[in-house]
Amino acid sequence: MRILPVRAGCILLELADLDTSLGMLDALRANPITGIREVIPGARTLQIQFDPGLIGLAELTSAIASRSGTERKLSNGPLVEIPVRYNGEDLAEVADFVGMSVADVVRLHTQSEYRVAFTGFAPGFAYLAGGDPRLVVPRRKSPRTRVPAGAVGLAGEFSGIYPKAGPGGWQLIGTTQLALFDTDRTPAALLQPGSRVRFRDMARDKAYEIATPVRMPAVARGASSTASPALEIVSVGLPALFQDLGRMGQANQGISPSGAVDRGSLRRANRLVGNAPGKGALEITLGALSFRMRGRGVMAVAGAPTVMTIIDAEGKEIAAPHDQAVALDDGDMVTLQPPSAGLRSYLALRGGFDVPDVLGSASSDTLAQIGPLPAMPGDIIPILAAPPGSIVSTHELPAFVMPHRGETVRLDVNMGPRTDWFLSRSVERFLAQEWLVTPQSSRVGIRLEGEALERGNHGELPSEATVRGAIQVPANGQPILFLADHPLTGGYPVIANVAEHHLDLAGQIPPGARIRFSAISRFTSDFIPGKQR
Repeated sequence: MRILPVRAGCILLELADLDTSLGMLDALRANPITGIREVIPGARTLQIQFDPGLIGLAELTSAIASRSGTERKLSNGPLVEIPVRYNGEDLAEVADFVGMSVADVVRLHTQSEYRVAFTGFAPGFAYLAGGDPRLVVPRRKSPRTRVPAGAVGLAGEFSGIYPKAGPGGWQLIGTTQLALFDTDRTPAALLQPGSRVRFRDMARDKAYEIATPVRMPAVARGASSTASPALEIVSVGLPALFQDLGRMGQANQGISPSGAVDRGSLRRANRLVGNAPGKGALEITLGALSFRMRGRGVMAVAGAPTVMTIIDAEGKEIAAPHDQAVALDDGDMVTLQPPSAGLRSYLALRGGFDVPDVLGSASSDTLAQIGPLPAMPGDIIPILAAPPGSIVSTHELPAFVMPHRGETVRLDVNMGPRTDWFLSRSVERFLAQEWLVTPQSSRVGIRLEGEALERGNHGELPSEATVRGAIQVPANGQPILFLADHPLTGGYPVIANVAEHHLDLAGQIPPGARIRFSAISRFTSDFIPGKQR
């Protein structure tokens, strides 16, 4: 076993193989260690998030060593049959790579019984182990920007199915119409760890009808006015998303926390109107939002500073201050302009927005495509009544100065867990140069541009868990800094992770700015002595 650093309160435990990794996962679940918050499995790793106030790293390491050598427990989970039309774009290429016919590839893929080893990458995405070893193939050298929902693929020793459309680098051999992830189902992910899976060839077996789930809107579209206060969205620029502090504890379904990109600003906006700090608010990217108040309310906007104007029912225009609570009357029209610095502003209303939770959170996860839909013109968004005794904060200072386009922002990073996959000169280059923030950035991550980083290890990294703030380096050598909607697992090496205290700042860096990374810890790895299996 080897311990690799992620950042304070988080390590990556590297093990020999999948069975050893799952055996350790079984041991940690059967005999929990006080202070561990969450364990996220990968192909040969366990990401362990812990509370340093409850357990130190030395004590944690000792406790892990005492649990080593545990045999993997193969649960006899339910059998799920997946009907597949073997028409994947890469099927012929896979057949050539393994040196057999397309028919033989299909035959071997349908003859095996798989087990869900772990979930990750996206909600409902299961890594299926136990396939025929003759079908082991590498990922594509150049990942596709869009893989259709239901695509069946191969990568390394695993088979997998993309639950929703999105980017991906697996070799595609077929498609299924089965709904792998549906928030109206309990559990939402069809394939759970331990489930047994068999693939059926629809060209040979009789197919059955498959119902496609319909995602319902989260807010009333053009609803009539009610007695309770509400916002009527008049216009938006970029999508305005409902966000809170995210959905925790859903890793077993392949779901990352998501939530506000700048959590400090979300908390500040809520405190200003007397809400609980984690209450849902609207995350507005680059301003450009107008709404009309129905009834009375109290609003506050924090985060990226934006010029706000209020036009009352009599046509009088009033300037509204940033980072302060503002009372609104019935009929007030509020307009937010694009911010002068930063990227994301947070609009909170006293009482909070009445939108339904999805899996315990009102956050919109753009990668996973779960949570409330974006606020659109014509939407009527009800506002909840504030609980009695709500305390309003009268003075809130931003945690940092918002970055401007064209300036260089310094971010502290913890080196690891895969720093040793890169040449030493690339590690020096990573820290020495200024990386341009490109327009191809989103809530998933910031795409950076600079002198490419070269690997010393050109092997294929088995999928492992990532965190918000991870700086992943794909094959082109151009880093991606993961933000709130990052995939739960990834297959490219992470050279470093942004320190906890700079995560919110990272989410406010606009395109056209530059980033300079400053290492606050060196990369080290430690072997844990333990019992041999």
